[in-house]
Amino acid sequence: MVRIRLRRVGRKKTPLYRIVVADSRSPRDGRFIETIGQYNPRLEGGLNVEIDRANHWLDMGAQPSDTVRSLLRRAGVLKARHTARVAAKKAAGAVPVRESK
Repeated sequence: MVRIRLRRVGRKKTPLYRIVVADSRSPRDGRFIETIGQYNPRLEGGLNVEIDRANHWLDMGAQPSDTVRSLLRRAGVLKARHTARVAAKKAAGAVPVRESK
């Protein structure tokens, strides 16, 4: 299974995480498929996510870890996906009304 998860980089006592797409069987800091963002927990605005690549991997069926899910929610990725899905569902269910003469 493909997961979107955090990969630790940075020095000791100075954590810096990369948001990566990886096989669920690979180790935390091991082999990965693609880097789609970066998270620095020590900075206030330390979250950078490539929204188009995150959406691509979510469309392909990649499952985010719990922490990455909360980071994607904070970046607004999941809300945009939800509103697009709801709008498409409403548009598909809409029936045009004929005007009576």
